[in-house]
Amino acid sequence: MRRVPLALLLATLGGCATQPPAPALPAATPVSIPVATVTAAAPAIETVLQKPIYQMTPVEAGRYVAWVHGAEPDLCKRIAAIGRKNLGQPYLLNLLGEFPFEVHDNLPMFSLEQSDCVVFAEHTYAMALSRSWEEFFWMLQRIRYRDGVIGVATRNHYTEMDWNVANRWLVTDISAELAGPNGPGYNMRVDRARFLKTRHNTERTIPVETSRQSFVPKEGVAAIAARLQEGDFVNVISTRDGEHWASHVGLVVLGPNGERRFLHSQEPQVREESFDSFIARAAEREARNAKAGRNGQRLAGFKFLRLNENIMVPPMAPQPRPGT
Repeated sequence: MRRVPLALLLATLGGCATQPPAPALPAATPVSIPVATVTAAAPAIETVLQKPIYQMTPVEAGRYVAWVHGAEPDLCKRIAAIGRKNLGQPYLLNLLGEFPFEVHDNLPMFSLEQSDCVVFAEHTYAMALSRSWEEFFWMLQRIRYRDGVIGVATRNHYTEMDWNVANRWLVTDISAELAGPNGPGYNMRVDRARFLKTRHNTERTIPVETSRQSFVPKEGVAAIAARLQEGDFVNVISTRDGEHWASHVGLVVLGPNGERRFLHSQEPQVREESFDSFIARAAEREARNAKAGRNGQRLAGFKFLRLNENIMVPPMAPQPRPGT
């Protein structure tokens, strides 16, 4: 075994030990410190703009986010532009998770290639509020998790009672106002502890919560359509056996003549259509279910949430140490 000189051993073990100073360099000797840098070449924006977002790399998506923020200063129009830049994006249900931050499953924290309805809306809002890839990724977690704290237990699983509530800094529920004093509503009961245990094998002690939700019936959408604004968040309300819930989400955009349209991710891909078209397709699906004797869900109506006038993005809450 190689022997270590005693003086060196003492200097290593003693935290306050001071090694002899290095010999001073002559004053005339230049000192240069080489710095290694790795910089990703910024792709030309002309090249990036030829692609839909779902075919971009993260570097290209970051370039696009920075460009669109300057090219379209109006937030509502920027949301529509970004959403439409993903038209045709393939649909995949249950796409994202917390991997590798948590390992209850192996689903990643972001995906550009595919989306489901919630992922599409969250990515569109996060990109519209950001100026870079790094800011987009931060904003995505701020939108997706309660107080921005990453974890399956803090993810906004329930649209009406998690997502809509946790993102009140971004949107305000105007469904009751649109539906009027005699508009319909439904009661919700959410058992998050049971959901986390059965769906994600995660133990948490969370009390059961209830709420009352308002919505616009599908028959009343045409009457209030002119009051919808570009960038509004849409909850599609379905019903079965007397229960109601938000089964789907998307965004309001304006057509070439100012007509209100529905931009959303639904099998097989991101699409834009009129609300009449969406309602008609739901009616066709319900007719097929009835003919086959299936007790499928039925379209009841929509909730609408309006982008806030002055959006103040709250800071992330401190990320707790796991296991504490």
